Amino acid sequence: MKLLLVEDNVQLNNALTSLLKHNLYLVDSAFDGEEALQCIKDYQYDVIILDIMLPRIDGLEVLKKARIGGIETPIILLTAKSTIEDKITGLDLGADDYLPKPFNTSELLARIRALARRKGHEYKESKDISYGDLLISEASFVVKCKNKEVLLSNKEMQILLLLVGASGKVVSLETIASNAWEMEDLAIDSNVWVFISYLRKKLESINSKTKIKSIRYKGYYLEYKK
Repeated sequence: MKLLLVEDNVQLNNALTSLLKHNLYLVDSAFDGEEALQCIKDYQYDVIILDIMLPRIDGLEVLKKARIGGIETPIILLTAKSTIEDKITGLDLGADDYLPKPFNTSELLARIRALARRKGHEYKESKDISYGDLLISEASFVVKCKNKEVLLSNKEMQILLLLVGASGKVVSLETIASNAWEMEDLAIDSNVWVFISYLRKKLESINSKTKIKSIRYKGYYLEYKK
């Protein structure tokens, strides 16, 4: 699932982005209303998490413009305002849910799952994915090949899921870096290469015939040969 997180507080945005990626969501971040509207226009999302108090264009106006523009993506409003009037205004403008700050992160995750189910998106907390000779458990971070298994780190799992999702097509270095690293990590090509190297060794350790291939200056892809 791909999410858009719109929150102008950099520290909170980074923390929530890290949390969501740790739970294996793909996340785009926006820090003001104009940037949010551009993201909504350019990309498709499964759920949008939208703060009301934003610079340039506030969250309620973003919500209003999105709905007028025909965007039906489920939207959760986040705000420090918790009055009944604010809640009614947001819901009347087309919000699907409302979460006042401060909130429990477990509740945010539960509301995302609930909205995904309500809108018909397939979601399973404990989901196994098959690819080639691999069985990948998103919940436990374990990858199995026949009778062998190996535990992946968070970044390794996110990289593997990106490659699996591409179905043999090349995934660019930029895509890998933006989805597996936080801004402050300064993800550069060498960082990506290091974790690709770790992942390759772990797949080799379970005798998998699924290999991570590279195209110089372009990116990586998966290849499975029986």
